[in-house]
Amino acid sequence: MKRNNTELLGDVLRRFLRQEGLETPLNEYRLVDAWKDVVGPTITRYTTNLYIRNQVLYVHLSSSVVRQELLMARSMLVRNLNARVGSQVIVDIVFR
Repeated sequence: MKRNNTELLGDVLRRFLRQEGLETPLNEYRLVDAWKDVVGPTITRYTTNLYIRNQVLYVHLSSSVVRQELLMARSMLVRNLNARVGSQVIVDIVFR
């Protein structure tokens, strides 16, 4: 017996996550997790806290020098983090 209504499992999971409202929190988690890969281990050592609120990534840093360097690369970081997740999760980054 041949079935004609087959679907890819990935498509079914994406649709389920979207319907249940879980797609955005999952993408936010992926973006926060990707921070260490995008900025590297040196900057990760100075990062104390990361969270997303209203499409803004808040990054707490323990070094004012690193904060200034990241401020200059803010738009590039937004692009790279969103590209890593494959969706526009954030529109801005606030360094504290």
